Amino acid sequence: MTPDQLLTFACVADTGNISRAAEVLHLSQPAVSGQLRMLQDWFGEPLYRRSGHGIALTDAGERLAEQARQLRQVYRQAQAVRESWRGLETGALRLGASTTPASYLLPGLVADFRHAFPAVSLHLSDGNTREIVERLPALDLAFIEGDVPSGLPADTAVHAWRQDEVVAIVRADHALAGKGAVTLRDLAGSPLVMREPGSGVRRLVERAFSDAGLAPSVGLELAGVEGVKQAVRAGLGVGFVSVMSMRHEDGALAALRLLPRPLTRTLSILVPHADAAARAAGRFLAMCLAIGEADGGD
Repeated sequence: MTPDQLLTFACVADTGNISRAAEVLHLSQPAVSGQLRMLQDWFGEPLYRRSGHGIALTDAGERLAEQARQLRQVYRQAQAVRESWRGLETGALRLGASTTPASYLLPGLVADFRHAFPAVSLHLSDGNTREIVERLPALDLAFIEGDVPSGLPADTAVHAWRQDEVVAIVRADHALAGKGAVTLRDLAGSPLVMREPGSGVRRLVERAFSDAGLAPSVGLELAGVEGVKQAVRAGLGVGFVSVMSMRHEDGALAALRLLPRPLTRTLSILVPHADAAARAAGRFLAMCLAIGEADGGD
């Protein structure tokens, strides 16, 4: 047994999927499978079984995973101690963000941080909210939209960051374009262009329709905000996007606020392993929270 095998096993246990763990760890799938095989041979008992497209831990695997996570925690604490002595002259910061913060909020913050700490290696990955939460064990900070998922690791800190409004969008020549605001009932008969499952915007819109007792007609599913906007420009239906994404539109689309009250959600920052967070993560978090307070959380 080696520490690397236990750290790999901790990641596999968290993700429930060997290929996803390989992506998180930046290893090949055969390399991860090989480490698991050697660890299982050393332990002398099956640690996991195949389950659908992923894996399920055995009782022995659950017990060993607890120890593996503790080792990872100690490893991160040692890194934090090292960085506290060295300051921020070197280091790495791994950020993950769902579409809205990744596209419209983080670029400026990342630029400011890089200017202040040019020697810190910074990595930013994006995806929908579900994908970012799945990557949480390999991140220093995660920025997500909407409800904070249940079942996060106990050492994850959650910071409510900013408020965002979701609006409906139509082509500028659409019959509703000049109204400025509409109800969900006004839109229920139109084909809807929706984000992919796992998107924070999609969950929010579906819940709003359900609460209103309406069954929306989803005509098209697309990944990404720009895909939704392009489909709406092509006349394929009504879309829903963050109001932030409409700031620099060319007039081809019209944004419609939703009545009787705006459709809003909270953008949150998740800090995995908060009690052993690296100094770079702490500095970036402080910068984000300061900006959020200055903007009144909006």
